[in-house]
This record gives sequence, C-alpha cells and structure tokens, in this order.
Amino acid sequence: MKAKKIVITGGPSTGKSAIIDELTKRGYTCYEEISRQVTLEAREKGIDQMFLTEPLLFSELLLKGREQQYKDAVNSDSEFVFLDRGVPDVVAYMDYAGEKYPDNFINSCKENIYDYVFILAPWQEIYKSDAVRYESFEQAKVIHQNLLKSYQKYDYNLQDVPFGSIETRAQHILDVVKAL
Repeated sequence: MKAKKIVITGGPSTGKSAIIDELTKRGYTCYEEISRQVTLEAREKGIDQMFLTEPLLFSELLLKGREQQYKDAVNSDSEFVFLDRGVPDVVAYMDYAGEKYPDNFINSCKENIYDYVFILAPWQEIYKSDAVRYESFEQAKVIHQNLLKSYQKYDYNLQDVPFGSIETRAQHILDVVKAL
C-alpha cells in the first residue's frame, strides 16, 4: 500500500510547523519545511536573505529538496506522510515575487502529485516575524492568495483548516484524511 502524501501549506506564520510537530509527536511520518535550512545554510555563506537576493537559486534549492521529500514519501512504509509545504509552494512564491522560473518548476508540479492538500489561512493573532520570516502580515495574505492559485492551477481540492489550538487543528486534519 502506498503512503498517502499530505501537504500542509499556507503563508508564513499560519501554524504549519506547529501542526507538523504535533503530528510527529503523535507518531506520524512528517517532513519539515526546508526553507529555514536553506536560508540558514546561505547565511553561513554570507548571504543574509537568499530569497530576496537570489530568488531563482533559492527556489531551485527548495525545489530540489521538496522533490526529494516527495520521493521519500513515495517510498515510505507509513500509511500517511505529512509534508510542511509541497512543490507548488515554490511556484507560488516565485509568482508572488514576480520572478521568472524555468519549465522544470512547472513540470515538477505536474509530476509530483500529492493525495491531499490542507491550507491554513493567515491568522493575525498568531502571526510573528523573525530573523528568517521577514514578510509582514499583509504580505502573508498576498502569499496565501498565490498559494491558492498555485495549487488550484494543478487541480488540487484544497481543504481549509479552521483556526483553533494546535491539537485541534492537527486532529481536524487527521479526521478529514481518515474519512476520505
């Protein structure tokens, strides 16, 4: 039986990573967001905000990492694999930035197909920026719209995750996935 590949997406500071952490605590196979890792590695090389200074290179590194996560999910023995963002997020952020990208980005979105996609809306009460998350809440709302467009372009039926505690949101996702 193939693992169900489940993306949890949304703009910055919507609770994705907290939900992934909760699902991990509950024993589910989860893959964390990789953009922080890419950003921190770039900083070690003296590049403060790689997405702002070299958006295509940053996005190529994200795409490579997300493609690897997809392959790992396909080969997983788990019933469900939860991913903090998916391949179409890369395209959504490039569109948000108004940057051009090569066709392999689009091809990757068409080839790496997820079973379910949950999207978290911007939530002012939990929004925080930090050294890696530089977007304002207003920018987060625009990114959210880009994410909606990107996933809808590749025919995903997005499942909304209601506001609530981390535990409640994680349970909502589990209840929906198990019912489908």
